[in-house]
Amino acid sequence: MNIKDNYFKFLALMIAIISLNSCTDDLNQDPRDNTIFLAEEFYADPGSYEQAIAGIYGNLSLTGLAGPTSSNIGGVDAGTSQYGRGIMNMQIFTTDEIVWTYINDEAGFIDDLQTSTWTGANTIIRGFFSRAMFSVSLANEFLRQTTDGKLDSRGVTGELRTEIALYRAEARLLRALAYYNLMDSYGRAPFYSENDVVGSTQGPEMNRQQLFDFIESELLAIEPELTDPRRNEYGRGDKGVAWAILAKMYLNAEVYIDTNRYSDCRIYCERIINGGYTLANNYKDLFRGDNNTNQAANEIIFPLIADGQFTQNFGPTTVMTNGAVGSIERNGENLGVTAAGWSGAIRISPQFSEKFDGDDFIDDDRNTIIKDRRTPEISNITDPTTGFVLEKYTNVTTTGETGTDAGNEFSDVDFPMFRLADVYLMYAEANLRGGGGDPNTALGYINDLRNRSNAATVSSADVDLDFIIDERARELYWEGHRRQDLVRFGLFSGGGYNWALKGNSQNGIAIPAFRDLFPVPDAARAANQNLGQNPGY
Repeated sequence: MNIKDNYFKFLALMIAIISLNSCTDDLNQDPRDNTIFLAEEFYADPGSYEQAIAGIYGNLSLTGLAGPTSSNIGGVDAGTSQYGRGIMNMQIFTTDEIVWTYINDEAGFIDDLQTSTWTGANTIIRGFFSRAMFSVSLANEFLRQTTDGKLDSRGVTGELRTEIALYRAEARLLRALAYYNLMDSYGRAPFYSENDVVGSTQGPEMNRQQLFDFIESELLAIEPELTDPRRNEYGRGDKGVAWAILAKMYLNAEVYIDTNRYSDCRIYCERIINGGYTLANNYKDLFRGDNNTNQAANEIIFPLIADGQFTQNFGPTTVMTNGAVGSIERNGENLGVTAAGWSGAIRISPQFSEKFDGDDFIDDDRNTIIKDRRTPEISNITDPTTGFVLEKYTNVTTTGETGTDAGNEFSDVDFPMFRLADVYLMYAEANLRGGGGDPNTALGYINDLRNRSNAATVSSADVDLDFIIDERARELYWEGHRRQDLVRFGLFSGGGYNWALKGNSQNGIAIPAFRDLFPVPDAARAANQNLGQNPGY
């Protein structure tokens, strides 16, 4: 299967036959294609089922049918509605990991995220909600079209039927992933399944407990039907992806459902660790333009595909590479994008830079902070010369070749949604929180990561929960975990940990606990009266 090559044809079909039974009327579709595929005509071709599942994966990277600036979600631009960009917006831009001077942000929606002042009218918050619900809709339509009755009527038998059974499990996996993201960010979402009549209902609301129960039951049900870890094509889901979602849910279960599930987290971490994944030898190779083929592919459990030619998008790796170059006072060719980069300069808060202070991190490959001729404080968010900068993502391959995009703008670097290093740290945290396992094994995993990056090793006396949250920041920054981590540690809201711009203050101030969740977008609630709003909004 080639995910990216099959995306466009299938998405045109989906737009034509789905009256998107989602929670928002802003998911108005514009196929921008004169070819309208009817479902039965499309599925008359045996190869259509492969194209169809590829289209659901494609929704994780692309935003429309007319190139990187097009959006198939009405009222939301392409950048705002890209799936990985949504994760970046919600999990990174709301924390200490990043400060972005985005001069085209006329409505101030990015500033709202950075200053903890967002509301339900924020189009960035709406964009991710809508994109995740679109993923649910695509998965549901695929499941409708691949029931036993449908396949019998089309005479589908033999090997193709076996393949379709696997595709169905992967569609349910991607639907569960979308609901996991919605549960984490919004705490509630409308429920739709393949059994709903398309376009005829407003889905009932599921609260966080109901979402948790549904996602867990779905993942456990499809686990036997998925391929074993690392036995599927790169970029497709397998048991390892299902285990990663479950491990994340169990690690955060006290936040989600007020229940301790650390033992379950540890168990699923062990399954992943024993599933054939291995650490890349070089930390920096994980974030290069060929991370789909170098040793990083052995560590990445699930990527969001980026390709400078075929899946051009304004996703996280394109944004963070170009934005970083916009901040660096030297030619940006070392990152493999246009020398000038983007005018919006990406920097980090002084509080985040402090995670790398000390002799232990002088030679740490994870320490990509550039301090030359800069001050750590960001006295004015509109001044791109203030604040330290990072260069984590590099659109250059391990052999020194630049990206495939002729314009040197769109990234080839796949976004690592889940990778083995995160699982090592989850195991260590679950162990510290009483989830069982071996403390020496946990220490070994931590030092495996430190040895890989040339940081000083630590002893068991050094490792506590304060160490874990900082080590997760050092290992996983700009990978979409920080907000979730800070919430779990009780450091996102309140005043226990303040960073620049938090609470709309230069040095950071306490914010109320209701901001641990984002609001349900106003547009979603206007379209579906079953949806409530989170307290405080």
